[in-house]
Amino acid sequence: MSQEEIAREAVKHALKALRQRHLVEEGAHAPAIIALSRPIISQGSEWKEKAENLETELQQCYKAQSRLSEQLVVEVAESRASKALLQEKESLITSLQEELVQTRDECTELKADLEEKIKALELVVSENQQIRAQLEEITIKAKTAEAENKMLIDRWMLQKMQDAERLNEANALYEDMIDRLKASGLEKLAQQQVDGVVRRSEEGAEYFAESVVPSTCNHKIHAHEGGCASILFEYNSGRLISGGQDRSIKLWDTNTGSLSSTLFGCLGSVLDLSITHDNRSVIAASSSNNLYVWDINSGRVRHTLTGHTDKVCAVDVSKISSRHVVSAAYDRTIKVWDLQKGYCVNTIIFHSNCNALAFSMDGQTIFSGHVDGNLRLWDIQTGKLLSEVAAHSLAAVTSISLSRSGNVILTSGRDNMHNLFDIRSLEVCGTLRATGNRVASNWSRSCISPDQNYVAAGSADGSVHIWSISKADIVSTLKEHTAPVLCCSWSGLGKPLASADKNGVVCVWT
Repeated sequence: MSQEEIAREAVKHALKALRQRHLVEEGAHAPAIIALSRPIISQGSEWKEKAENLETELQQCYKAQSRLSEQLVVEVAESRASKALLQEKESLITSLQEELVQTRDECTELKADLEEKIKALELVVSENQQIRAQLEEITIKAKTAEAENKMLIDRWMLQKMQDAERLNEANALYEDMIDRLKASGLEKLAQQQVDGVVRRSEEGAEYFAESVVPSTCNHKIHAHEGGCASILFEYNSGRLISGGQDRSIKLWDTNTGSLSSTLFGCLGSVLDLSITHDNRSVIAASSSNNLYVWDINSGRVRHTLTGHTDKVCAVDVSKISSRHVVSAAYDRTIKVWDLQKGYCVNTIIFHSNCNALAFSMDGQTIFSGHVDGNLRLWDIQTGKLLSEVAAHSLAAVTSISLSRSGNVILTSGRDNMHNLFDIRSLEVCGTLRATGNRVASNWSRSCISPDQNYVAAGSADGSVHIWSISKADIVSTLKEHTAPVLCCSWSGLGKPLASADKNGVVCVWT
């Protein structure tokens, strides 16, 4: 039986007991009422009123009893609700106690972890102190080595100054000898003896010949798909090397126009080429941000020089050794590489991108042509800017070509002018231009003939113009290309001349 039913039974039983008590009291008072009513019948009306009053009071008692019963029911219901709420609170307290126990366990685990972390931190701090002590020792050693290095550099600079003095004496002797040779009518001998000294490569003495102004296209070669941006001849040879948009390097026999060999391994378009003085290695500047060095005999890649962060657009090799290479990229850096070590040994950072590069004859100076139109000279050892001259007013320099004597440098620019500079004074010694000659791109390469008498440059209309340096005028215009000519190269033997265009066609002129 439920609590509610028990409460209802209790209320019914209480009402029943009250009725029985009322009846009992009524029966007990009845004789007394009758006995009293007899002697006082006269007073019946008065007692009748009292009886009525008593009945009224009895009814009021019944009503009060009913209200009390209702209140009892309400209080029983409220008691049940309070009991249920109490049970909920007890269950909530139980769950909270369980959570408290669990939280205490987690707190204990966290305390253990914290103690482990504190121990590890103390260990790291002790190791850090040891590393700092080692760093201080290394710093002291580095400062000592720097002082020693500075002393060695000072000694080296002194030696360079002495070498420069000896070179000046040799130049004075050379100039005196040239004057005497001119006076005796032996000017050709002086030209063959460039600078009074026949330079020697690792293969022996270089050959000097008078250049021939070409007039005929001997061979028209479809060399590369998508365009050919760079060509050059091997030293003292008629073999031509070309690089193109098809990521290949090709070697051509200019006598027959046939392909000798192909070098693979470049992962981007070839933008510039250079070759070591011993004709053993060819270096390519690539749009893949890298330089690639091939062994020509084996056809294998010797080095992949990485370090630039944008396309490499210019490269040159030292003319006195096959070890040092200089490159320029559109990340505003010029890098010097050591091929024996296979990595970069110096980096020059400048605000204007460099389009063209060339080594000086002594291998100690770098010539660079920039987008801002300036020609700059850098010290290869220190990376310091030695000199600067405005080569092309507000127009990018597209090409740099050093004469075989090393005394004159040719620059070409987007202003469609070709300027000749005296290396010793950096003064303009000649300016070449022509109606219709328009430089085709930011990397259009022009060249000087080996005997330093002529300049060849391609044009956007597909023609190749040849100027006489002494006359500062065009002596020949070659027309065979049907696309803008991007580069020209003159064989060190004096002939032939080669040119390449935007369609990948190479023309060999004799």
